[in-house]
Amino acid sequence: MFRVTIRGKFNGLDEKGRAAVLAASGAAYTEAGTFTHDATVSVFTFRCQVPVDGDEDDAGLGAMAALEAYQVPYEILKLAVTDLRDIKIRRKSG
Repeated sequence: MFRVTIRGKFNGLDEKGRAAVLAASGAAYTEAGTFTHDATVSVFTFRCQVPVDGDEDDAGLGAMAALEAYQVPYEILKLAVTDLRDIKIRRKSG
């Protein structure tokens, strides 16, 4: 499982696109993806959870496909991928 964060800006977002972004607002990582954005809905952070057995490139492509599904004009500024298999949970000893 991968978590992908895409930071970007919208290019000429119309009212339909704006409504789609506002409907998908949230800070959670989901397979469909969620948006956080500024007050003017001109820049965004898109969070997506991608269940792939491949590598980081496959996860990035999966997240970009989820972003494309919203059919909004955008430009990607930064893309970050985290492989959840690499996360180590530190337990308190006691």
